[in-house]
Amino acid sequence: MYALTNGVIHTATDEGTVDGAVLIDGSEIVGIGDVEIPAKATVIDVDGDHITPGLVDAHSHAGMAEWGEPEDGDFNEGTDAVTPHVSALDGFHPRDEELKHAFRNGVTSVSARMGSGNVIGGIICSMKTYGLTADEMFIREDGMKAAMGENPKRFHGEREGRQPSTRPGVAATLRQSLMEAEDYVDRREHARNENEPFERDLGMENLARVLTEGLPLRVHAHRADDIMTVFRIAKEFGVENLSIEHATEGHVIAEEFAERDVPAIVGPSISSASKYELRNITFETPGILREAGVKVAIQTDAPVLPQQHLDVCVGLAVREGFPADEALEAVTRYPAEILGIDDRVGTLEPGTDADVAVWDGTFHENGTRTQHVFVDGKHVFDRERDAVDPREEYEW
Repeated sequence: MYALTNGVIHTATDEGTVDGAVLIDGSEIVGIGDVEIPAKATVIDVDGDHITPGLVDAHSHAGMAEWGEPEDGDFNEGTDAVTPHVSALDGFHPRDEELKHAFRNGVTSVSARMGSGNVIGGIICSMKTYGLTADEMFIREDGMKAAMGENPKRFHGEREGRQPSTRPGVAATLRQSLMEAEDYVDRREHARNENEPFERDLGMENLARVLTEGLPLRVHAHRADDIMTVFRIAKEFGVENLSIEHATEGHVIAEEFAERDVPAIVGPSISSASKYELRNITFETPGILREAGVKVAIQTDAPVLPQQHLDVCVGLAVREGFPADEALEAVTRYPAEILGIDDRVGTLEPGTDADVAVWDGTFHENGTRTQHVFVDGKHVFDRERDAVDPREEYEW
């Protein structure tokens, strides 16, 4: 049992900010604020430091795209443009150095996903950033990855005879896959009703969950026209649980997001316009979307931007107009709600996982650093205990 005392506690709930202690028992938070400290608790006096939920990145490839070994990445099954049968859980590497950098800097959960090379990439999984095995770190499956625009066009169109090579081809591939899933559901239901044998297909089973079980469709889309194509297709197939990932031009059509009640997972915005669809990239996007009433989470797309710099992205978004009083929620409560894991992470309240970060200032300000981090109640980082001179870690 741990008691973090004398802290400024940012709960990321309707309770807001309170003073006092955070009490951790096993893997759960059991008390917040003015609580009695049991004699058996290990007391850590944080001396006025700020205590927040562990940060949550709603769009990441940490654990999938090996830090320092990009050739070993397991996030694009590039043998076909449609691969709903694969799962990020089966490619997640618990010893990826990116994950260590993450939890040491307060990021305790990530939505680890397949890449954007395929139109349909596979099952996405929310994971903790600390643990021995992927199974131990697994929170839950949180969606089906899809992608629009230049990435699937380039990844497959540059291979002779491979669809898609155009934006209409990308849209048609997504539509065709969802139509096949609809037909699969009908055949499966008929076979069950008639007590007939039925040959199952793993990919169709997974896509059927998008249509019949509310498994979210999470779509990589930068340009406004691509985003509108996603909205159009989602309406055609009755896909109600949807998120737009990156949303680089989301500010152009913020009202369209709001009208459909579709959340935006924005970023990474620290980038040059390295491809045409990024020409309107700006850190103003999260603030404009939020002003329109859209639920916004901020992401790194690690390793595109190192996972450890999620807090930096928040600070830059605040500088460019994102509400400072919602800065914490954009990387805690809101992504957890979007991912459907808010019963476990994203807030500090009794009964949630003991994922906690202690900061020596406002978490998104440039001079602030983590002092302590807990994941599932384990004291995984203590700056005084674990600080390492980078010169001693240098590898020839």
